[in-house]
Amino acid sequence: MSGHSKWATIKRKKGAADAKRGKVFSKLIKEVTIAARLGGGDPGGNPRLRTAIDAAKAQNMPLDNITRAIKRGTGELDGVSYEETTYEGYGPAGVALLIMVLTDNKNRTVAEIRHMLAKGGGNMGESGSVAWMFHKKGSFTIDKAATDEERLMEITLEAGVEDIQTTDDTFEITCPPQDFEAVQDALKSANIPTLAASNEMVPQNTIELHDDAAQKMLKLMENLEDHDDVQNVYANFDISDEEMEKFS
Repeated sequence: MSGHSKWATIKRKKGAADAKRGKVFSKLIKEVTIAARLGGGDPGGNPRLRTAIDAAKAQNMPLDNITRAIKRGTGELDGVSYEETTYEGYGPAGVALLIMVLTDNKNRTVAEIRHMLAKGGGNMGESGSVAWMFHKKGSFTIDKAATDEERLMEITLEAGVEDIQTTDDTFEITCPPQDFEAVQDALKSANIPTLAASNEMVPQNTIELHDDAAQKMLKLMENLEDHDDVQNVYANFDISDEEMEKFS
């Protein structure tokens, strides 16, 4: 498993999302707000907003918080205006990074991210320098306790699933981005809950990291995702389970 999926698995095992629930809420509220601003406040006609609301509900965000975020996006309530942008760069050992941000101050954010990359053994890249290494895919993570692989295949293959991989405790499903909602609906209809569901940028090739480079990369990912303006970080590294055991 590589890049973002590997990082997501590590975070779940560490319990990082629960430990930083306030920060998670802040990022989800930003996403709901900009989704409503760009596509309108009706989730029925706005797939991005629908996905953002589902993610917020999965984190047990109160409905009032979600409603206020939607109204800020549509202009019914006053709020901060966020700008969506993507930064490209490199981490230790030349790992490619796509850093998705929502910010109210691009100058501040780019300076802070450039500093974090340099401190973490990497550097900022030019626009287009690494984006070509990634392609967009729908991604779902499902607890193995929720179903078995044969049933999962039966339910999702007709909906457009391309691949199902297994880890020690999860199934990792990928599909074309245009089939994301069909797969999501198929899982819901079968009452199979997801640990995570989103469209992600998946690397076409990966760089295997070991020892110091692996530890530095994980630290950089953690620091980047901890930044208030960073919504998602995608990377093309791979770290073996045996290597991960060294850091446990």
